[in-house]
Amino acid sequence: MTTTYAILAIFVSGGVTLLIRAFPFLLFGRNRELSPSISYLGNILPFAAMGILIVYCLRNVAWLQAPHGLPEILAIILVALLHIWRRNNLISIGLGTVFYMILVQQIF
Repeated sequence: MTTTYAILAIFVSGGVTLLIRAFPFLLFGRNRELSPSISYLGNILPFAAMGILIVYCLRNVAWLQAPHGLPEILAIILVALLHIWRRNNLISIGLGTVFYMILVQQIF
């Protein structure tokens, strides 16, 4: 890959990303009322995405072999407790990830 091609690819990717992120604002505008279906999707999709991510992360856990998913369960509990306590995604996910890595690398 040449340098010119790499730079062009970065600019095209950046432009497409910018357009995709600007599209809802261009489509709905500031003064336009959202339809009930769009409002419903805006309320339900974050929870659906989190559920899908949890299922994806737990799909390869060997529940019938030691340690029986214990590091994953402990990390999920820690993330949930931190989020209930602090209501900060960065803190709960970041510390949960560090905790999980310590469990997997050092303890189990």
